[in-house]
Amino acid sequence: MGCMPASPSRASAPFGALDFQLVLLRRMADHNADLVDDARRDLGVSVAEMREANRRWQAMARSPRSRGAASRYRSALGAPQTARRTIGDLECEALRWPVPLWPELRFEVLLAPNGAVWNEWLVRAPGAPAPELRTVEDLTPWSCTVDEAARAFAPARPMEGTAPTRWGLLFEAPDARGERRPYAAEFTWGLLQRVRE
Repeated sequence: MGCMPASPSRASAPFGALDFQLVLLRRMADHNADLVDDARRDLGVSVAEMREANRRWQAMARSPRSRGAASRYRSALGAPQTARRTIGDLECEALRWPVPLWPELRFEVLLAPNGAVWNEWLVRAPGAPAPELRTVEDLTPWSCTVDEAARAFAPARPMEGTAPTRWGLLFEAPDARGERRPYAAEFTWGLLQRVRE
């Protein structure tokens, strides 16, 4: 299938929330191309526009004049909701933005006390109901976040991801017959992409 070139107006417009959603989708396309295509069509953009948004984001991140990661997110997504979070013995500032593609989620950036970005991923929005995760069959693509899967199937062991925006979890879960088996789950930007035995 041929792709139309990126719209000149989008390529020259300021990088915004729509473009950032395309960056999230671009990374998820490796695992769930059909879901990404559906989401991209819902947003009314082409494959070429998704690639161009990702190219622009990477160029901003790698530029010698690049702002810090937190500033890039503020520039693209606007003013965040802020909260304090304690993880282990580290207290962080959490910056959160709504993501229209996933209204029940927020994009969260955790800042260390020195202002450095410690983590960046999708989390459940405060007050939004978490999914019910009882068996491995409940773990469908895009159904839950890293934290939710880790809590549902504790004790889960984190695995290093294959790229900076990817995470993994090793855990045991019952299947539909109630038999517990070991599984590995892969997440991109904190959102579940696939589970394998």
